[in-house]
Amino acid sequence: MAIRETIHFGAGDAGQRAEPATLTVLTRVRELIVTGKMPAGTRLAAETIAKELGVSRTPVRSALAVLTAEGLASYHVNRGYAVRDIQLRDILDAIDARAVLEAKGCGLSVDYGWAPEEFERLGAAVREGAAIVRRGAWSEAIEREWYEHNRDFHSLIVRVSRNGAIRNAIRMTVIYPVFGDIARLCPAVARYVPQRFRTIPESVPDHIIESQGDHQKILDAIAAEDAELAEASMLAHVQKSRHRLAAIATRR
Repeated sequence: MAIRETIHFGAGDAGQRAEPATLTVLTRVRELIVTGKMPAGTRLAAETIAKELGVSRTPVRSALAVLTAEGLASYHVNRGYAVRDIQLRDILDAIDARAVLEAKGCGLSVDYGWAPEEFERLGAAVREGAAIVRRGAWSEAIEREWYEHNRDFHSLIVRVSRNGAIRNAIRMTVIYPVFGDIARLCPAVARYVPQRFRTIPESVPDHIIESQGDHQKILDAIAAEDAELAEASMLAHVQKSRHRLAAIATRR
């Protein structure tokens, strides 16, 4: 499949972005892969991607190297880069790794200390997510909105840990969507999940309500400067997504 058949970026789209070119390429191609819009086996030609995004081939090559390290792409001397076939086991392993890494980062953030403005941003992410849950309604758009706050919550905690090794290692676990329900959006998972778990409900799902409660517990532990509790709470929180996924993927 030609990449042009899969990616529709639009003229000038890349030029309107402020982030570095490599990050732009990495973000766009990663999302296409994890959502299945760019299926396994798709050839990732640097020249074609560069032309589509309006960038040089240098940031594209850098992005492809990162995608390979993340397990989303593979490289062969004679064939170049291609989208890798991601299996359910890959997803579960990635969540296991992320749980340990984020938990340690959460504990370190308490040890390092939160600046008032940082903690206020964390609290805002929790409040915004809680407000969505209280409204009760649910849809694809609402799901994406909640997951944006979820992403902000998790990424801020890791940044405040001030540990570059943990941040880089976590990036290597991003082989599934972080902007919606993995059971519904990730092809490597969805093919194992019964249809009823891949349908958008009209009210807030139980796992979202539980996750929002976990966010509040983690926030409270950070506020209390209890590094041990914060670390344990984050570990349990991330592992719940793995347990849920493993449970529903076995139901037929």
